[in-house]
Amino acid sequence: MLLDALRKVIFLTAALCEENKLTDWRQYQYNFRCMKQLMRKAQNKKRGAARSEERKQQKEEEIKEAHQNYIFSAQNLLEKAKATLLKINNGSLVTEVKKGVIETFIKHGERQINQIERRVILGEVIPHEEKVFSIFEPHTEWVVKGKVGVPVELGLRVGLIEDHYQFILHHHVMEKQTDEEIAVGITQETTKRFPNLCQVSYDRGFHSSKNQEDLGKELTHVILPRKGKLSRQAQALEDEEDFIKARRQHSGVESVINALEVHGLDFCPDHGIKGFKAYVALAIVGYNVGRLGSVLKLKEEKLLKRYQQKFRARGPTIKCAA
Repeated sequence: MLLDALRKVIFLTAALCEENKLTDWRQYQYNFRCMKQLMRKAQNKKRGAARSEERKQQKEEEIKEAHQNYIFSAQNLLEKAKATLLKINNGSLVTEVKKGVIETFIKHGERQINQIERRVILGEVIPHEEKVFSIFEPHTEWVVKGKVGVPVELGLRVGLIEDHYQFILHHHVMEKQTDEEIAVGITQETTKRFPNLCQVSYDRGFHSSKNQEDLGKELTHVILPRKGKLSRQAQALEDEEDFIKARRQHSGVESVINALEVHGLDFCPDHGIKGFKAYVALAIVGYNVGRLGSVLKLKEEKLLKRYQQKFRARGPTIKCAA
């Protein structure tokens, strides 16, 4: 991500200099190649395993030196970009907007330099809440799926509530939230729109003792499996026929998730968190419209089939003329 930030700073600053007839960044392509080489060198130093303690210590020093050279050159380049921006002051609104974009990428670069220095040089562990996984879409999160083959994904999670007719009633984009944190909120918002909602089946990840209690006030039947080893009372509740029947129907929501991903929601072309939320909402509207069309088509097919069976039972009609 540091190289991405440097790339945007270099190329955008060079373009701005060309517009304002400055020659500070004539060798901008060469500068970027140099930064890329330093980044590759730092990456390659991590490869390979050392067996002896002496070699391990030597390799660790080489890794630190390569990263130090990389971040030192990056700092110099960012300082040069700041100095160039101070020279450009033509009063144009377009120029000020472009300078603002460059300054944003400079801040991203400075944050990445700070984290690289802390992690590699000083040996610190960067807290998860300080990490940024995309400089272009800062709202991107590290999503641990816990599935074989795809244990981790980058993006944002979306909670869905689907009815028994396979229509999506409500959704919630989860920003720095877990499943158990949105269980009550998404249910309350759905019951406001659909007061007849009396039963919802949740994944095990939505469980908490507080959610069990709060959801019981909102719904007639709460199908929320508990985590870990169950007590006799909890096991008795989950062994009830209604609970088991609802859990068997729960897997149907996976088809909705797959349908949304297949029809474009696995990738968001819009920018920013507002664009992401708008794109998700439009995708769900599109899915519901498609589902409505499928229901109407099936209804017409059943009606046509009924008429065909009716006429076949009556047989051909014969008319006579005297």
